[in-house]
Amino acid sequence: MLRVTWVQPEDLLGHELRQAALDGREPSRIAARWTAAGGLDAPRTAGASPGGASRYLRLLAEDLLDELAELPSALAEDEPTDLGRIRSLCPDWPAPGGARVPDPARYEAAWLGRAVGCLLGKPVEKLPLDAVRDLARAAGNWPLSGYFTARGVPADLLLAHPWNRRSAATSLAENIDGMPEDDDLNYPLLNLLLLQRHGRSFTTADVARLWLDELPAGRTFTAERIAYRNLLSGIEPPHTARHRNPFREWIGALIRADVHGWTNPGAPAAAAEQAHRDAVLTHTAGGVYAAMFTAAVVATAATGTHDVHACLRTGLTVVPPRSRLALAVADAVQLAEQHDDFDTVVDALHARHSPAHHWVHALPNTALVAAALTHADGDFTGSICRAVSGGWDTDSNGATAGSVAALLAGSPAALPDRWTAPLKNRLATSVPGFDGTGFDTLAQLTHREASRP
Repeated sequence: MLRVTWVQPEDLLGHELRQAALDGREPSRIAARWTAAGGLDAPRTAGASPGGASRYLRLLAEDLLDELAELPSALAEDEPTDLGRIRSLCPDWPAPGGARVPDPARYEAAWLGRAVGCLLGKPVEKLPLDAVRDLARAAGNWPLSGYFTARGVPADLLLAHPWNRRSAATSLAENIDGMPEDDDLNYPLLNLLLLQRHGRSFTTADVARLWLDELPAGRTFTAERIAYRNLLSGIEPPHTARHRNPFREWIGALIRADVHGWTNPGAPAAAAEQAHRDAVLTHTAGGVYAAMFTAAVVATAATGTHDVHACLRTGLTVVPPRSRLALAVADAVQLAEQHDDFDTVVDALHARHSPAHHWVHALPNTALVAAALTHADGDFTGSICRAVSGGWDTDSNGATAGSVAALLAGSPAALPDRWTAPLKNRLATSVPGFDGTGFDTLAQLTHREASRP
C-alpha cells in the first residue's frame, strides 16, 4: 500500500492539534471529538502512519482541520505574518544599506560550509538525542569532531539506533563520495535559479511557478509538500501556507534563506524582506521569522567585518521581540554564554522545547543553531559539531551553522581539509542544470547574483 507522507488528513490532524496549542488557540474540544471518534495522534517521527484510516475518519479529519483554522489565536497581535506588521513591531529594524560584494572565495566557503554541516548531520537525522550521543561515543567521536562512522560501533547499538535509512549509504565517513542530494542544498539551488530568472524583485508567485516547473513533488517535505499540493488544487499564495498545513512553523522556510543573505551582504533588512517573500508561500509567523532571522544573520556574516555575536544580534532585529521565536533564540544564546559544557546547554534546550515541539519545528532548531554558533564563537568545526550534536533536525541545523561559520572563516582554505576533501567539489541534485556542479562554480554564480543591481 502506498502511503504518501506529509499529506494524509488523518495524520495532519494530530500535527494541527499540536500546532494550535503552540500558536495560542484552544483545541481541546476538537481534540476530544477526534479521540472519541477513534482518531490517533500524529506519527512521532515518520511522515505517515503505517495504516490507512476509514473514510469516515478521513472526512472527519478534513472537517476538523478547517475548524481548527477558524479558532482565534491569543498570540495574533505579537506574531503577525504580514511584513508591514512585522516591521512595525521591530523597534530596531535595520536601516537600508549594503556592503561590498564578497570575493567568490567567501561564497565558495559558504556553499562548502552548508554542504559539510548538512552531510555531518544526515546519518543521525530523526534519531533521539541519546542515540546521537551513544553512536558517536561508541566510535570514539565524542565530543563530535568528525563525520559519523559505523566503524567500531557494536552491532547491538547499531540495531537499537539504526542510521537514517536514506542517508547512511552516502553520508557515513566510510561511504562519502561527493555531496549527496539533500533538500538543504536543493532549496539554495532553486533560489539561485529564482534570482537568475527574476532578480531581487521576485514575487511569491514567482517562487511558486519555479517550484512547479523545476522541483519534483517527491523532493518536497512537510510544509513545502502541503503548499505544493495546494498550488495544484488551485489555491493561491499566501493561502497555500495556511490551508490544512500544520507544518507552517516548521523548519522548511529557514533552510531556503541562505541565498537571500548571501546576495544582500551588509543589508540584513533587504535579506529579511527577500526571505519573507519566499517563506510566505509555505509558512506563517514563527516559520517565517526563522527564515528572516537566518537571512539577516547570513547577510551580516557575508560582510566579513562582524563577529558571530553581532550577526546573531542583527538577526533578532527583524523578528518581533515578543514572539516565541525571538524569546527562544535569546534564551538559547544566554544559555550558551552561561555554560562551558555544551551538553548542558543542549539538555536545557531539550527540557524546554522537546515536550511541546516536533523535532522539525523551527523554534527549537533555530534556538539550537544560535546556541551552537554562540558557544563555538563562530569557529567552523565547533559550530557544525555543536549544532549536529544537539539533535533534532541535525542535517538542517548543521547546514545553517556551517554556512554562517564558513562565511566568517572567509575562504575554502580556512575550512579543515578533513571536512571538505570528501565532497570532491561535486554535489548531486535533482534541480535541473545543477547535478554534478562544483562548489567553485556555485560561488561564481552566487557572486554574479549578488553583484547585480
